[in-house]
Amino acid sequence: MSDLDTFDLLPLRIDPQSKAISANPSSRALDAELAALNTLHRALINLENNQTVPPPPVPVNPKRSANVSKLRESGNGEFRKGRYEEAIKFYTLGLQMALTRPTWEPSQLVREEVHQLYSNRAQAHMALQGWPEGAIDAEASVEAKRQGNAKAWWRRGRCLIEMGRLEEAKDWVGKGLEIEGDEKELLELLKEIEGKLEK
Repeated sequence: MSDLDTFDLLPLRIDPQSKAISANPSSRALDAELAALNTLHRALINLENNQTVPPPPVPVNPKRSANVSKLRESGNGEFRKGRYEEAIKFYTLGLQMALTRPTWEPSQLVREEVHQLYSNRAQAHMALQGWPEGAIDAEASVEAKRQGNAKAWWRRGRCLIEMGRLEEAKDWVGKGLEIEGDEKELLELLKEIEGKLEK
């Protein structure tokens, strides 16, 4: 509660043209308050007149999304034909296009596109027995999308096994199972790693 126990009714006046508020009689404290209020009022009116509010954000460019999808599909087509190096080129072009989206576009869209492209490029590297490259791409895919990306978890685990890094593979697949739940392929891969570690 306020310590004030009196209420003074002040004769305030509004100028019909400028809409400025003034008081008569006035005091220094009241004049300062009214000056601040009038300044704020003028600033708000100027904002409306000048329309300095930024325009709404530009929607997602559908052409870029279509081109990224087309490059991924082209890469998938080359992969199915066994032309893995060509597939890698298409996936790389798709990644370059997805990663250079303007910053105002939703980051979730970029993550969705990038995780698929990295995961597919990892598979193409694995087909060429490029285990280190495959491991890097699969990890990048997981960084873009941790949950619902069991293929990328599996692919990096497989690459680590092929490179003889069994302990690291076991830790990686274990983390994958924590996030993905009891994913069948990951469970089988973990059994395989544990079998090799026991030998």
